Amino acid sequence: MKLSKTGYDIKALAGLGVAFVIIAIVLSFGSTILADLKTDTVTRTGENSTAYNATVNGLEGLEEFSSWLPTLALIVVAAVIIGIIVTYFAMRA
Repeated sequence: MKLSKTGYDIKALAGLGVAFVIIAIVLSFGSTILADLKTDTVTRTGENSTAYNATVNGLEGLEEFSSWLPTLALIVVAAVIIGIIVTYFAMRA
């Protein structure tokens, strides 16, 4: 974030928002693709194949990472608020 004479520039926060949205979109598309791959793999090779196990493990990994999105959003928002408060008090002194 860029520090201007009056504090933080709100435009600098847009990058954080865009990055968060891109991460959510990539996780969404990735899980959709892996779910389709899992279905195709079962029909071709069965449930005991290495390809099936790889898609199941990939889906589990994406699900685990996706469950952390609300926590990551909270951390980003808290960091921005703390940064604004610290800047405000630093400029008053």
